[in-house]
Amino acid sequence: MTKRVITSIDVARLAGVSQSAVSRAFSTTASISPATREKVFKAAEALNYKPNRIPSIMLTGRSGMIGIIVGGLRNPLYGSALEQLSAGIREAGFQVLLVQVMDTVTLEMALDTLAGYRVDALITALAIGSEDTAAALSALNIPVICFNSALIGPGISSVRSNNFDSGRRVAALMQEWGVERPYWLAGPVVNAASRARRAGFLEGWGAKKLSVTELQGDDHYDSAFSAVSEALRAGHRPDGLFCSNDLMGCGALDALKDTGGMSCPEDVVVVGYDNIPQAAWHSYQLSSFDQRPDALVAASLDILARSLSAPDERLSETHVIEADLVLRRSTSRTLAP
Repeated sequence: MTKRVITSIDVARLAGVSQSAVSRAFSTTASISPATREKVFKAAEALNYKPNRIPSIMLTGRSGMIGIIVGGLRNPLYGSALEQLSAGIREAGFQVLLVQVMDTVTLEMALDTLAGYRVDALITALAIGSEDTAAALSALNIPVICFNSALIGPGISSVRSNNFDSGRRVAALMQEWGVERPYWLAGPVVNAASRARRAGFLEGWGAKKLSVTELQGDDHYDSAFSAVSEALRAGHRPDGLFCSNDLMGCGALDALKDTGGMSCPEDVVVVGYDNIPQAAWHSYQLSSFDQRPDALVAASLDILARSLSAPDERLSETHVIEADLVLRRSTSRTLAP
C-alpha cells in the first residue's frame, strides 16, 4: 500500500493555523509571528513534513539556492574555501547546489542544469579565460562571482588574490637572497592566477637583466616532480624556484632532493603559493603566500548579499586581496641575522 504524502493542509490542521501560515513559516522573507512559526515547525516535525518548494519557485522565480561550481578539489585551498563559503551561504538562509566540472566544455553543460534549477546566484572557482564562457555566464541574468579569477563582465564580479604583486615580491626577495638562476614553475596555461604570478615574477627580474627559466606543470605534485626532475637531468641547476602553488612546490622540493641531490635552502630557495597545511609539514617547511581564504570568502559573500538585494543593478566589481608571505625553512636565508 502506497503511503500518503503529508501536505501543508495536514500540518495546518495539526498546528491549528491556516494553510497560508504554513507557507509563510517556511519562507525566509514572509512575515509571521515567532509563536506561529514555532507551532508550524513542531507540527511539521511530528508529521515528518517536507515542504514542496516548486510552487514558491514558480511564483517568485527564486529557488533559495546558490550554485557553486568547482573544478578539481585536490588543492586543499579550495576545500577550505568551499567549506567557509557553504557555511556563509547557509547562514544567509540559502541552500548550496554544488556542481563539479573539469573544463569549459562541461561548464557549459552545467550552466544549462543550473539555469533549470533557477539558482539565485552563482559562484565559480573554475579558471575561466574564454569570452564565450563569460558571455554565457552573463546571459544567466543572475549575480555571478568568480572566486580567485580575473574575469568580470555584466553581472559578473571577481574576488582574487594579488597574484601579480606577489610574483614581483618574490623576485625582489630572491635578488636580496643572491639568486642568480631564477626558475618559474607554471600551472596550466588556462589558469589566470598562474599567469599573473608569472607576469609579476618576470617583471621583477626585468631590471636585473637576468633571464628566468620556465618549467611547465599542471598544478599538481606529480607534474612538478616530473618537470623539475627532467630539468635537473638535462643539467639545469636553479638556485631560486617560484612555484605557482604549494602542491607543485612540494613536488619540486622532493625532486630537487631525490633527483638533483640539492639541499634547500643551501643550494636553492623555493617559494610556493596558497599556504596549504602540507606546506608547513616538517619534511617540506615550504615558504608560501597565504591567499587569506577567509578574506576572499568574506568579500564574495558581501558581493552576493548586495547583488541579491538589488538584482537590477547587475553588480560588476573586482576585489583584490593582498596575500601574506609566510617564511619557512625553504627560504631560511631570510631568517639569518
